[in-house]
Amino acid sequence: MILAAAPAQASPVLRVGVADGAQPCSYRQQGSWSGMAVELWQRIADEEKLPYVLVTSQSAATLLAAAQSGELDVAIGCLTVSPERLRSHRFSLPFQETGLGVMTRRTRLDLGVSLLQSLLSPDLIRLLLAYVGLIGLLSVAVWQVERAGSQPADWPVGRRRGFALIFQVLATGPGTNTVVVTSRGHSLVFLAYLVRIVSASLLVSYVTINVVRGSDDASGKALRHVRDLAGQRVGVREGSVSEQLLQRLNQSGVQPTIQLRELKQVLDADELLSAGAVDAVMADEIQIEFLMHQLADPRYGLALRNLHPQSQAFAFSPTLNEVTTNKIDMALGRLKRDGVVSQLRRQAIYGTPH
Repeated sequence: MILAAAPAQASPVLRVGVADGAQPCSYRQQGSWSGMAVELWQRIADEEKLPYVLVTSQSAATLLAAAQSGELDVAIGCLTVSPERLRSHRFSLPFQETGLGVMTRRTRLDLGVSLLQSLLSPDLIRLLLAYVGLIGLLSVAVWQVERAGSQPADWPVGRRRGFALIFQVLATGPGTNTVVVTSRGHSLVFLAYLVRIVSASLLVSYVTINVVRGSDDASGKALRHVRDLAGQRVGVREGSVSEQLLQRLNQSGVQPTIQLRELKQVLDADELLSAGAVDAVMADEIQIEFLMHQLADPRYGLALRNLHPQSQAFAFSPTLNEVTTNKIDMALGRLKRDGVVSQLRRQAIYGTPH
């Protein structure tokens, strides 16, 4: 007797929860889901051939609660694996580590002081002195070479002003045809040109980098530690790790107590800060970094960064079978190893995979 093979049992359709308004991890745009966590899950589901339906949730806290109760099979997002959550929730293999950040609004005075400090920094002054010194040496060389050429010592303006004219021409560029006539003189002018463009590039790069750094420092002049938020109004999302951290600080006896203000989504941070409704906003650094890149506004900065760094992962329902969780974990491990997770993070924040 020949026994017919039993038909392969179809994989159950997974109920996958995702929170809207959690840029850059998950959000809905023009009816379609986007974000780092969404794209990461889609790759896992495609690789492992896992059928699923997306279920919209309001926040990370409601996602975790729904997964714990069994209403969802998987909760996707940049869900922080805090010690408190580990006691009651089941998580996937972590795919990234990130900390909390504190965003503040800077005044014009802060920005001005920051710029002035950058311009008066010892390193910048040394760069300028090195440039002036090189141009001075080249000016002396031109003076010597052109003794039998344009003869600067005999110019009607006098020897001192003649040397000053050579220095000015080599430092700024225009007028080289009036100070040199010999081939060696023209070679020195070309060398001065190279010194000028290289020095200009170094100076611009230095000023740009240090103004940005100085701006961040200015935004956090009174914030060196999370306890410096004492007495300030801080916007946090309900049920977030940020809220739990500040609540623990208040319970530990921080005086005056930190005043928590509701933050519906991190994208509202600039409006709350601009309106004076809060003094600072605390959230995952990846979310604040995304918002600041979108704003490109020097008035806002990260006063504190990389606070309490912890792993982030997906959450599983307690009833989800081990075969499925192993498939998800193995796919996460491969994508993390191959650099896909890092690529998705850059793409989500900066809009480019490179």
